Formats: sequence, C-alpha cells, structure tokens
Amino acid sequence: MTGTGTPTRVGLVGYGLAGSVFHAPLIAATDGLVLDTIVTSSQERREQARAEFPGVRFAASPDELWQRADSLDLIVIASPNKTHVPIATAALKAGLPVVVDKPVAGSAAEARELAALAEERGLLLSVFQNRRWDNDFLTLARLVAAGELGDIQRFESRFERWRPQLKGGWRESGAAEEIGGLLYDLGSHVVDQALVLFGPAVRVYAEADARRPGSETDDDTFIAITHASGVRSHLYASATTAQLGPRFRVLGSTAGYVKYGLDPQEADLREGRRPGRETTGWGVEPESLWGKIGAGESPLTGGGHPVETEPGDYPVYYAGIATALREGTAPPVTAHEAAAALDVLEAARRSAREGTAVTLEVRS
Repeated sequence: MTGTGTPTRVGLVGYGLAGSVFHAPLIAATDGLVLDTIVTSSQERREQARAEFPGVRFAASPDELWQRADSLDLIVIASPNKTHVPIATAALKAGLPVVVDKPVAGSAAEARELAALAEERGLLLSVFQNRRWDNDFLTLARLVAAGELGDIQRFESRFERWRPQLKGGWRESGAAEEIGGLLYDLGSHVVDQALVLFGPAVRVYAEADARRPGSETDDDTFIAITHASGVRSHLYASATTAQLGPRFRVLGSTAGYVKYGLDPQEADLREGRRPGRETTGWGVEPESLWGKIGAGESPLTGGGHPVETEPGDYPVYYAGIATALREGTAPPVTAHEAAAALDVLEAARRSAREGTAVTLEVRS
C-alpha cells in the first residue's frame, strides 16, 4: 500500500493511442497519482508527451523500469496486446502493482495465471475497462437497478463504426500472437458491460467476418450471450456499418430503453480536452442525445419519454486505483472479472469458427 499523503509514482508503458489519449491524461488528472515515467523509444512520441507533461521522465524499454523498481509505485501497461502478459508478469515479479489495458491477455487461463501471481505477491492487478464509466452505461445501470424497465429480457449493445478502408497496424493483423480483430478489441467492452449488468454467461453463439478487402481478421462481429439470470444479450462490434444502430436497445417486461450516440469522453480526450479543466462539465452530453423509455412506441417518431443521461466519468477508474493502493481495497476492475470476459470471448471465437453454440460453466 502507498502511504497516506505520499504520491503514487506511475510508470506508463506505451504512448500510442491508449497511452496518450486515455491513460496519461487520466493518471495526471487523479489526485494522489503522478505520471513519473513513460516508456517509448519514439522521439516523436516523447516530444508529444513532454509538451503536455513537462516533468515526465522517459525510458526506452520496460526493462529500465525494473532496474529502478524502488522509485515507482505502479506500472500501467498500454502497449500492444501481445506484450500485456510478459510485461505484467515482469512488473509483478519486480514487486510492482499493475494496471493493464484490455484485453489483459489472449486467454482466460493467462489472465488467471496473472491474477494468481499478483495474489501470491500481495500486489494489485487491475484491467482498464473504461467503458464501465460511459454515460449511457451508467444511465442504463441506474435504470436497471431502479426497476424502471421491469424484468430485463433482452440487452442489445452496438459498438459500430463506418471505416470501410483498412488503417493497417497490429490491430488489423491476422497473426494469432497479435490478438487483433474487433472480437478482442470492441468485443472486450461490450462483453464486459453485459456481464457487469446481467451476470455470468452460460451459453455463447457468435459470428465473426472479415468484410473489408484485404482484411486479415474480424471486422464485423456478433455475439449472443445467454446469462444464468435468463437475460439474453445481443452484442455487435463492427467497422463496416454504413448505417449505425442504437448504442443500446434494452427490452424489459414493462418498458424499453433506446439510446443513440457515443459517450463524449473519448472524443474530448482525443481533442486535448482534459477532466478538471473543462468548465462545461466533463462527460455531459446535450439533451438532444438523451435516450428514451417507452412501451409500444418508436423513439424515432417521438414515442417514449427522454431520460437524462448520467455524465460519463472515466476519472473514477484511476481514483479507484489510487484508493485501492492507499487502503488495500479491491480495484475498480479485477483480473478475475477480466478472465470471465475472456471466457466469453474465447467461446465466441470457437463458436464463430465451428458454427455452433458453446456452453460455459458458471464459476463460483
């Protein structure tokens, strides 16, 4: 545990999209955390980071961090997926708590091995699942908890984009070791949200296609989950959707909730806006984007009544990490929760490959 009043010195591994847009700004905005060192060998990325965080130090490789592990208190891993397990393992063996960007590993077994290592060493291990603090998800969680929709019967969640041309890079690589494709990228988010809301999965069916010319891995994926609770989740992750559907359509025994549009926080972070600096309220969206609740009516023709969207709140994640390190409490997202999501993703990959539904055992 970090002592009360002592800043937690953070080493960030990777300064690509995840590191520069999400982790570094959120770490820097969190009371009690200090962005100490960024691991990147790119001079361009170093200059980019130095412009926003003038006092930050740099390292060319994670090995440099282990050589001075006593000067750091937390390692955040935002490097390519294939490096997550080896770097997290090295950090834990060096005696350092770890946050890993999703997916924590390529398999549930690897995730549980990391969790066991962290528990053996008495160290924090958490997975960055920022979409738990999206505005629409927070709103839906509130509605479900309050019984506003009755008993939930079907949960439809879409993370759809229109990107008909490939961008290149490891995320679109077909090499198994890269852990690329939308199933493990956006699929990690939609599956995690479904499990948080409706509990463990007992049956998984999936379809995964490579639609774009030259695509080596899935870019249009559907996952159907039957939860032990009886709820059915229909989850979509796509880069080839010419007409976007609702982000959420949730059907209950007394009402349904439909919400279009994406949480504004990612776009704000990409544009250089930062939590704590904005005067208009972080994570707040206009009333025109609020979702609607109704029964037997179409929200597109004015049916249903609007429900105010909760403000999105990505900063809650690292505030929770700071508290967990200081007080020894559980982190906001555990490695075992991430492993449960990977159970579903592995089952989905198998289902898509074999064309059959896969049954899962509920773990205690």
